[in-house]
Amino acid sequence: MKNYCNVTDSGMEDKANGSVDTKSPVENGQLPDPANWGVADVVNYFKATGFEEQATAFQDQEIDGKSLLLMTRNDVLTGLSIKLGPALKIYEYHVKPLQTQHLKSNAS
Repeated sequence: MKNYCNVTDSGMEDKANGSVDTKSPVENGQLPDPANWGVADVVNYFKATGFEEQATAFQDQEIDGKSLLLMTRNDVLTGLSIKLGPALKIYEYHVKPLQTQHLKSNAS
């Protein structure tokens, strides 16, 4: 299983307007490549980024690293049966950047 360090040291911080700062795990200064992750690695990644409650949806749907890299916005918003707000944050701030990082690292 992977260990992640946090980009920010503030962790999850509830703001007055109800929004939450999410952590972004990095390895060696960049996002990790989830291509070889198992389901447990995906679950641990989302737990480490502050989505403890939503992480179980990835486990329930048996989403491993390869599946994560194939997910569309619609898959995350409707296929995981999680609330819209967290689903949007998960896709925009985690799934999409992980996919982009994976494509960049494998383009060379």
